[in-house]
Amino acid sequence: MTISHITMALAGNPNSGKTTLFNALTGARQYVGNWPGVTVEKKEGKLKFEDKNLILVDLPGTYSLSPYSMEEIIAKNYVINEKPDVVVNIVDASNIERNLFLTMQLLELGRPTVIALNMMDVAKAKGYEIDITKLSMELGVPVVPIIASKSEGINELISRAITEADVKNQTMPQKMQAFVNKLEEKISGITDPELAEETKTDYTYEYIEGIIKSAVKKPSSHKITTSDKVDSVLTHKYLGLPIFALVMFFTFFFTYDLAGNVLNGMLDEFITGIVAPTAEAGLMAIGAQDWLISLVVDGIIGGVGGVIIFVPNVACLFLMISLMEDTGYMARVAFIMDRAMRGIGLSGKAFIPMVLGLGCSVPAIMSTRTLESQKDRLTTTLITPFVSCSARLPVYTLFAAAFFPGNEKYIVFSLYVLGVVVAILVGLIFKKTIFKADETPFIMELPPYRFPSIKNLALHVWDRVKGYIAKAGTLIFGASVVLWFLLGFNMSGPSEINQSFGASIGKFFAPMLSTAGFGNWQAALSLFTGVIAKEIVISNMAIIYGIGESAGDFASALSGTFSTLSAYAFMVFVLLYTPCVAVMGVVKRETNSYKWTAFSILYQLFVAWLVATLVYQVGSFFI
Repeated sequence: MTISHITMALAGNPNSGKTTLFNALTGARQYVGNWPGVTVEKKEGKLKFEDKNLILVDLPGTYSLSPYSMEEIIAKNYVINEKPDVVVNIVDASNIERNLFLTMQLLELGRPTVIALNMMDVAKAKGYEIDITKLSMELGVPVVPIIASKSEGINELISRAITEADVKNQTMPQKMQAFVNKLEEKISGITDPELAEETKTDYTYEYIEGIIKSAVKKPSSHKITTSDKVDSVLTHKYLGLPIFALVMFFTFFFTYDLAGNVLNGMLDEFITGIVAPTAEAGLMAIGAQDWLISLVVDGIIGGVGGVIIFVPNVACLFLMISLMEDTGYMARVAFIMDRAMRGIGLSGKAFIPMVLGLGCSVPAIMSTRTLESQKDRLTTTLITPFVSCSARLPVYTLFAAAFFPGNEKYIVFSLYVLGVVVAILVGLIFKKTIFKADETPFIMELPPYRFPSIKNLALHVWDRVKGYIAKAGTLIFGASVVLWFLLGFNMSGPSEINQSFGASIGKFFAPMLSTAGFGNWQAALSLFTGVIAKEIVISNMAIIYGIGESAGDFASALSGTFSTLSAYAFMVFVLLYTPCVAVMGVVKRETNSYKWTAFSILYQLFVAWLVATLVYQVGSFFI
């Protein structure tokens, strides 16, 4: 009997090419959510193969199924409880011995399994010779060689996986059953759980060593690979950090000058020159009330459009981050930054969440789970929001273009550098005060450099941009409507903007910001509502001032309330103050503490006010 609907789980080590295979199989037919009850990202996709409908589940990348990290628990529980029709275990052929440890644990669970022996080209380049037939016999399951980045062997892999899923009443392979029996025999008399786990690990690696001797011919000596040669430069003791700084500068140059602003200007012209006038003319033609025209044109189009025009900049930034991740350079960044991070009591691995924070602080904070100690996780969670996320990008882009024309990339780059510097300084203060502890050792695998797949890059960028657009169409849409109401009404009904609810809120907070040079109610209200989502700061300013989203419009409208110096101080405040509600939520979930969440909100507000005030007050002596 065959089944037409098959659930296929993809499991594998980090850097094994699992996500590359998932993207190659599903393309755009995937959706992202969270695993039930946790904030670990869950990816599922659909594939039509011949007459079969497949649902693919991308399990979290993990080195084992030992129940220590959240990713390990999720992967193990899914295979045991959800019982997928077949498990496809992606194994890095160039690092086969280490990868087979997870394979053995998966086979112990007794689900139909197929091994996808990935990166065969890399293994061959390193001098490995793998006997696929012998390896399959030793493991007792099908082994299919593939190169996921080139989509080679994928059809055969899916075909074999479907065949395994169709087999009724499967039993554990005989060799695997013998291995499990021996394993149980070795730990049967051990009462200490840690010793039992250590014994299982030792015997598993002994067994894997036997498999390797039988099926794999290793190179006689270590060959100097291209990755080794590139690493000798990019991770050099003295050259590594300057090269990283240049890479980041080029990222912003590309985001603003080479691509972002060209496309940004075209989109701006489309919204302000075509969409808004057309909507206004259409509403007037049908006799719509003035308040409705104002709501649609000034509130909705002005607010949402003020965020949408920055889609090209956001896409360019995510493209550069994806390039760093997919080529393997991101792992080197952690290695390069290890010495600097040691100064604040963290390892270089803690810098990865900070780099991921360039895109969004939510997954960045979630990624702190990879850090070994609770102290490291908490410290990194508290300082990561200082690294500027993409949601702040519209604020920088517009203010830099309005007040620093021709120097936008330098201004924005300085803000990103300032965010990292503040994060490190605050981390140093934490190390000396509330988080005193011994340093943890830094052990990290450096994957080989790879040419990124254009398809994978496109999918990754689209996934992030789609989320940005969705936020503009939902959260920012709603906020724009609410703000339009707050600016048009007070307790007596319709009112002038200066006597509105919104103006009253802004005037309450404005005096606190006067030391930083922007103590006007318009700026205060924009910052207050920006706690919902940082993109709202710009959309709200467009509504408050009743202007378009071009730099020229902003420069003329804001010239009466902002100077060049106060505009920079305003951007510094946006960089450092309390992140959006989504970040606050994930801080609460990750720390499991209202105390640390409240501390995070309040101390970031204080740091933002302090640094912005210092910038404005010190700068006043020179400008």
